[in-house]
Amino acid sequence: MKANIFFKRGDLDVLQYQDVAEPVLEAGEILVRVRACGVNHLDIYAREGSHGVKAPLPHIGGLEPSGEVAELGPGVYDWKVGERVLVGAFTSDGTCELCLAGHDNLCVNRKIVGVQIDGGFAEYVKIPASAAVRLPGSISFVEASAIPAAFGTAWHMLNFRAKVRRDEWVLVLAVGSGVGSAAVQVAKYLGAHVIATSSSDDKLAMAKEWGADAVINYSVNPNFQHQVREITNGRMVDIVFEHVGQTTWKSSIASMRATGRLVTCGGSSGRWGETDIWGLFWQQLTLMGSNGCTHREFYQVLDLYAQGHFKAVIDRTFPLSELKTAQRYLIDRKQFGKVVVIPD
Repeated sequence: MKANIFFKRGDLDVLQYQDVAEPVLEAGEILVRVRACGVNHLDIYAREGSHGVKAPLPHIGGLEPSGEVAELGPGVYDWKVGERVLVGAFTSDGTCELCLAGHDNLCVNRKIVGVQIDGGFAEYVKIPASAAVRLPGSISFVEASAIPAAFGTAWHMLNFRAKVRRDEWVLVLAVGSGVGSAAVQVAKYLGAHVIATSSSDDKLAMAKEWGADAVINYSVNPNFQHQVREITNGRMVDIVFEHVGQTTWKSSIASMRATGRLVTCGGSSGRWGETDIWGLFWQQLTLMGSNGCTHREFYQVLDLYAQGHFKAVIDRTFPLSELKTAQRYLIDRKQFGKVVVIPD
């Protein structure tokens, strides 16, 4: 089969599009013929070996494959060859203390598809059957591969962690990203008012089309808390949806009203953010992390998507053979929404 594989960590040149052996199934696994796969920054970090992400070598990335069941491994009886499937982003054992408490996204034995195990930047991918989700016929493969990392993460952040309430104000950082564009839709579904930020006026215009009530260009206004104050008539926001990190952290915290909540799922601009500890306790602010979503939440998102409440924001697709170009497109922040690759 064809795959994009790397044998050492490094820049884009380490990616090699070539023939590799088709995966051999073990007990409890299924083989999926990949029809589409989302492209994420985590794929880039795994290929670079940056941000503390160390994938085993040689390695095939790709967190969000979707396709059809091609083969069943020993002991798999609840799937049929030909069924449409979306691969969940991680595997969990279902038995650890965190899994039993309902936090399977934090399983101590979790393995992320495309990081700890080979992913979907190939014509076929093998996964544990427990990581597979049946894909409704109303959702295309390209749409499906734009859902897990974007909508699953945004849903967990805003609905479960920040617990957004109707008529609250939500500030969404970097709205042009997959998770940022999904966050606008999730926040609006939950009844919130949304302020979207980006360094691109074109992306801000698109954010308004997808439901943002107000927008801020933080390349023009890096201290964007002042614009937040103007937009909210001095009230500031209840929730900050963060995933940029170091360069926006100080202004993100400064944008929060008393009892505000900041929820973050990443730090693409750096891991360390300056925090005014006095302001933190004086305003009774809450800072919280968020990691993916649980399997239960993933099914909720798929159900809401199938009902028409959410819509995948697809910037463009690339052939699998052009994964280097697709990742460069993401690195250069040219996209609004998701980038997806499709096997040639």
